Amino acid sequence: MTRIILHGCFGQMGVATQKAAAETEGFSIVAGVDAKPGKADFPVYTDISACDAPADAAIDFTIAAAVPGLINWCLEKNMPLVLCTTGLSEAVTSQIRLASERLPIFKSANMSLGINFMVSLIERASEVLSAEGFDIEIVEKHHNKKADSPSGTAFMLANAMNKEGKYSVVTDRSCRRQARPVNEIGISSVRGGSIVGEHSVIFAGRDEVIEISHSAFSKDVYAVGALKAAEFIARQKPGLYDMRSLLSGG
Repeated sequence: MTRIILHGCFGQMGVATQKAAAETEGFSIVAGVDAKPGKADFPVYTDISACDAPADAAIDFTIAAAVPGLINWCLEKNMPLVLCTTGLSEAVTSQIRLASERLPIFKSANMSLGINFMVSLIERASEVLSAEGFDIEIVEKHHNKKADSPSGTAFMLANAMNKEGKYSVVTDRSCRRQARPVNEIGISSVRGGSIVGEHSVIFAGRDEVIEISHSAFSKDVYAVGALKAAEFIARQKPGLYDMRSLLSGG
């Protein structure tokens, strides 16, 4: 049984994770943390500093401003951590790297197993197609309540194809009037309705286009991925892990 502290338990993803844990054998949410009121079958704290429940891992689905305090609490409690929050600053990213020297931390911009398999596909595609002069564009679509734009997943996909740093990642072309440079990856964002999450990577060449896409039809895919990550990270030594680590068995 993997015992979980759910940080952000009453947010949309927190509720989805509660549901997934109740429907999946081997998981128990022993405590939750959320600034807003709500009802749950476990103790809920308004501040992580007040939580003293014994657990195997913490899962975070909150906002960027809440992450530094959570990391400090996990260091104090020696608590393995699954970080699902996106839009983190470079300062917080540095804090995560330092904390991972003492704690096992799982961090991914997207907890979907399908998206992370997609990463391996686009890595190979970009190696072959960019050499043949194909342009690379990313289009991401999310619901109208999503605060950050572009999505963390879009940046994750762009970074996977730009490990050598030969591309510039562009999110706004409105202020320039020029032909598209060959050495860039463009990201376009759509916000509307209740779109859960759609990501497409477009490889556009001369007279042909190849597109690799992923669509999430409910938030359950992210919740299930977070639970799998918690089960995984609870067994690991200090370090920084991601979905590729999980899929490869460590």
